[in-house]
Parts: sequence; structure tokens; C-alpha cells
Amino acid sequence: MAEKNIGPLGQLFPPKPTWTSADVPDQTGKTVIVTGGNGGIGRETARVLLAKGARVYIATRSEEKSQKVIEELKKETGKDSIFFLKLDLADLVSIKAAAEEYISKETELHTLYNNAGIYAVVDKVTTQGFDMQFGTNVLGHFYLTKLLLPVLAATAKKTPAGTVRVVNVSSLGHQYVPPEGISWATLGPGSDSLEARKKFNATKIYGQSKLGNVLFSNEFARRYGAEGIVSTSLHPGTIHTDLTRHSNFLVQFFMRLGTHDVSYGAITSLYAGTAPAAGELNGKYLTAWARVVVPSEKALDAELAKKLWEWCEEQVKDI
Repeated sequence: MAEKNIGPLGQLFPPKPTWTSADVPDQTGKTVIVTGGNGGIGRETARVLLAKGARVYIATRSEEKSQKVIEELKKETGKDSIFFLKLDLADLVSIKAAAEEYISKETELHTLYNNAGIYAVVDKVTTQGFDMQFGTNVLGHFYLTKLLLPVLAATAKKTPAGTVRVVNVSSLGHQYVPPEGISWATLGPGSDSLEARKKFNATKIYGQSKLGNVLFSNEFARRYGAEGIVSTSLHPGTIHTDLTRHSNFLVQFFMRLGTHDVSYGAITSLYAGTAPAAGELNGKYLTAWARVVVPSEKALDAELAKKLWEWCEEQVKDI
């Protein structure tokens, strides 16, 4: 599948999908984790994978909400191989506990869907004091993936090339960032980072976290592609979810204009995680609906990707 440079409008108004969730191949024997799997795109992703026979873990903070969703999905699909994994991406200690719990229960992991994300919370911080958006969307997923790497690599050794995948949900918003791409002073920890964030609008603070998703995905692809793990990043489309729940009324109103049902939002993630052809897409970026495109210039900056990786490594080394 050739890459195309289609620009923001081509991603905001995609053509009719040519690949849908109905095309997901049988997932029997596959084990997957979907972060943020109790709502929105994550729930739909989990539903389809469960219906197709996968063993699914939905990794979220709220056990009460997740157990309710699990019971709903069991009824909707007639399948019961779906489980809760307690995970708070805004707390590195919780992430470590989640990875340890998963590894204590499972010996394989075929696909990790780094799906969860938050938007427009400039004044909030994670448990360890990082900007809530970057700490959750980027650093949290980095640490989870790092800790699960041994089981991903072990699974890759036992399966055909291109079978094991890490799918990183980014956004078209990765193009709307500070001039340097990532403003390191805004990330934290430390009280000065809040003042640094206030110099940018919420869109750019969110955007740099979504840029971080693409950069992480690309660097992971460079480092671990040879081990048989395929890493992709993607814009899921403009989807009606509760992502903008922290935004003001006007932002929520305009974000709903022209949005698509959540069933569309899962298409690109499912394609990246399950389609045989996507096994050849290591290091690529996709947009709605399951089209390989060229991301922003900053997203292709290999030095910035390396710097981000090293920054993340430094933040988690003592956890």
C-alpha cells in the first residue's frame, strides 16, 4: 500500500471505506490488550475483536465501569473471553502493576492497542507530576509498551512475521504543535511546566502529545521491527466520542459537526492490528479509513523521535 500525502482536508473528509470491521479475519488464538477499552473507539475495537474470537483485555482505571462493559460485550457477541486489567495511564506505578498482572496471567500478547487518550486538560498533572495529556497519552503508553515488550517479543518468535503488532492511536491533531514540535519545558514534572503550558493553547498541548504518539511508534518500529513486531500509528477519523468531555461547550459542539459513528472509528485500528496486509506497514502512519498516508514533517523527524524515546526512558528508569 503506497503512502499518500493528502493533507488535513483529505483526512477530515475521507472517502467511503473499502475495508470495514466485517473484514477482520478470524482472531481465534490471539490475545490482545485495548487501553481505554470501556468506551468510544476502544469499546468498539474490543467488541469486534471479541466477536472474531480474540482473547481481549480492556485496560482502564474503572473496574466498575469496565465490568459493566464486559457484561454488555459478552451479551452482544456471545463470547466470554474478555477481561478487565486495572490500568491508570496517569500513574507510572499503576502501569507497572498492570504489566506485572498481565504477565502473571498470560504468556502471549499478539496486539497491544495503545488507544486511550485525553484532551484539553492543560492545568492537570499525572501522579508523578507530568502534564496530564503528555503523561497519559505518550509517557504512560511508552512505559506500558516497554514493560510488555518481553511478552510481545516472545510471541513474535512463535508466530509468522508481521503477526505481533503495536497500534498507536494518534490524531490529525499531531500537526498542530509548538514550533519545535515538542516543548520540553511544558512536560514536567515541576511547577514551572504549568506556566510553560499556559503560553500555548490547549490544542497545541494536545497536539504535541499526539505527535508524541507518532514519534514513539516510529522509533519503536526502528528499534524492534527486526524482532518481528510491527508498530503503526494512526488518525482514527473524526469520531463522535467523549474525548472532548473536558472542553467547553463550543469546542464540543464544533467537534461533533461532521463526525462519524464510533463504528467507523475502529476501522483503522482494526486494520492496523488484524489485516494481513498491515503486517508490512512497520513504521507507517494511517488515516481514516485504513489508508496509509504521510504524517507531518515533525512526525518524520528521526532525531526528535530518538530524543523523545530517551526522554521517556529517563522518566521511568526509577519506577
